[in-house]
Amino acid sequence: MEGTSHPALARDEGRFAGLLAGFSAFGTATRQVALDGVSVFENEFWTARQRQAHPLHEISYRACFKPQLPRFFIEAFTQPGGCVYDPFAGRGTTLIEAALLGRRAIGNDVNPLSRLLIEPRLDPPAVQAVAKRLGDLERMLPPAEDVPDDLLAFYHPETLRDIARLRAHFLSTASDSVDAWIRMVCLNRLTGHSSGFFSVYTLPPNQATSAARQRKINEARGQVPSKRDVFEIVLRKTKALLKAPLPPGFGGTTGRVLTGPAESTPSIPDRSVDLIVTSPPFLDVVDYPMDNWLRCWFAGIDPNAVPITLHRSLADWEAFVASCFREFARIVRPGGKVAFEVGEVRGGKVALEHAVLSAAKDLPFEPLVVMINRQSFTKTAQCWGVDNNAKGTNSNRIVVFERR
Repeated sequence: MEGTSHPALARDEGRFAGLLAGFSAFGTATRQVALDGVSVFENEFWTARQRQAHPLHEISYRACFKPQLPRFFIEAFTQPGGCVYDPFAGRGTTLIEAALLGRRAIGNDVNPLSRLLIEPRLDPPAVQAVAKRLGDLERMLPPAEDVPDDLLAFYHPETLRDIARLRAHFLSTASDSVDAWIRMVCLNRLTGHSSGFFSVYTLPPNQATSAARQRKINEARGQVPSKRDVFEIVLRKTKALLKAPLPPGFGGTTGRVLTGPAESTPSIPDRSVDLIVTSPPFLDVVDYPMDNWLRCWFAGIDPNAVPITLHRSLADWEAFVASCFREFARIVRPGGKVAFEVGEVRGGKVALEHAVLSAAKDLPFEPLVVMINRQSFTKTAQCWGVDNNAKGTNSNRIVVFERR
């Protein structure tokens, strides 16, 4: 909830429900119904406007939620210094927002790309250090031996050679924080639909297409990849990410990122987490390996070896969620909260909050409320070719639990 803090709600669940029932900050009255014996509150609980959070969040990743979502729950249920955890960290929205708010952030994701995208932003270097390193790399890096011709569908030959030089450097050298930052920005700039990316016009940066499909796009648009200054683009994006001031104490030991399954996180101590804010994979909606194959190439990751969770049946997905909640029961302290965001899938015919409530019913979690944050699609969704309020996921659906 932009510009509003309500930490006292952590001591009074009635006030939390009361806040939701009376919420009208964006001009709409809250609709209240019941689901499986749990109160459901529907409204626009945070802004639908684009780029209203800290620019450090502006890293693209498929199926991510807005920073205002975790901020709402972090402010409601934790105090500065508290521990916030996201077991499906993705691009790190929950972690970055928690760190910006002075909380200790822990993230986990089975996709190793997540760690590469999150860790540098939890401890960013100075812009001046990035500029100096980029100048050194541009002058000193030798030609790369492995320059795949297939990628010429995306890149001008000279651009591809510079990308390959950087890739070889990151794969052969132990990265410090500056190199890790540059690699993170490169992963975010590989493909896109403007001159701010390394590539010719293609799909949005969170969704790669194949080289064969890109050649068809080029032919249909009558386009040829033009030369892009890779080093200048990285510096420009760095300045954009770090243009707003960071709070005192941000960086250093404010967060850590794990790589592995959400069902097993032995390095997180028992009863150490105050709040989980997360969004799991939604059945088989998103093809993560395909979307990230180019990023995986740059990072030296085999996308087919990443055990991304895809479930084709609702029963299998519910069993997976139950296994995750068993682990949450171990790591969340009594009185701690879980905000578990899901969405409408399969044309809005499947609302996953029913399955979440069922998955947690025999575990030590008390369902407090279901929140439905319903908004019109914004520019991000429309660039995927999604009709406003007609197709896709039009709402955040969050089931809020308390650990007994």
